[in-house]
Amino acid sequence: MNLIYYGRNSMDKLKIFSGTANRALAEEIVKELNIELGAVEIKTFADNEIFVQVQENVRGKDVFVIQPTCNPANYNLMELLIMIDALKRSSAKRITVVLPYFGYARQDRKDRPHVPITSKLVANLIVAAGANRILTMDLHADQIQGFFDIPVDHLYAAQVFIHYFQSFKSLDDFIVVSPDAGGIARARYLASRLELGLAIIDKRRDAPNVSEVMNIIGDVKGKNVIIVDDIVDTAGTLVNGVEALKKHGANDIYACCSHAVLSRNAYERIENSSIKEFLTTNTIPLRKQIDKIKVLSVANMFSQAIYHIHIEKSLGELFLE
Repeated sequence: MNLIYYGRNSMDKLKIFSGTANRALAEEIVKELNIELGAVEIKTFADNEIFVQVQENVRGKDVFVIQPTCNPANYNLMELLIMIDALKRSSAKRITVVLPYFGYARQDRKDRPHVPITSKLVANLIVAAGANRILTMDLHADQIQGFFDIPVDHLYAAQVFIHYFQSFKSLDDFIVVSPDAGGIARARYLASRLELGLAIIDKRRDAPNVSEVMNIIGDVKGKNVIIVDDIVDTAGTLVNGVEALKKHGANDIYACCSHAVLSRNAYERIENSSIKEFLTTNTIPLRKQIDKIKVLSVANMFSQAIYHIHIEKSLGELFLE
């Protein structure tokens, strides 16, 4: 993806701040834009209350706050809400919340009695705190965009995976696999862009973080596989799917996920699995690095999106390739 030119005059009103959840990504983004991160003090008192002070003038500025609500989700969410309030009370003209990863997205429906729709609640909190716009990537469910009563710009990590695999000498013996029926649209898009066939893992989930692979729909025998998902948490579902693909004759297996939550013993599961390479993005900082994991940066995508939002230009020309 080609960098765009960032004119100095157009950047005078732009301010970008980062919470503590993923400062490394924020620093990459501002480097792409050739500006500095805004100065903000964030600290925790002895009783774990969060304190935020914006340390520069944002009056009349177009402000972006970069903060994924990843683990620890509750702390990072609260920090984000307090930052938004601090910026609002400092007279920022517009506050765009950049959520590379939106935590609580998997609680997006009332699928049993007496449960909340937590992703809607979190959306309400962010809007109530003073956000004017959302920029995010690969929401777990598209309908979450409608949970926010403000504009939402939605980016797709598929772009970085497409560029990665297009660098291979040949994809003639490759096939894209969806890990479940819910991910078919995501897998179909990747398969279409790479001009590959599509297969689906048919599975039954009996409890959260537990799944049983039932069947492979499609022919993977003798194929190299690209299995694509939006979130990998404990990696149990992924590894079960990979082993099922191996039993059905798959060769090398590449796993792609937008958001590497990687809880519990996920790293060990990936390391000990038949996965050749686990590709993910830097929307969430990794707890540790292992040989099989390769991180692809989405900083360029976010930097271009931020610039286009700032100058009131459509994002469609950037990402609907």
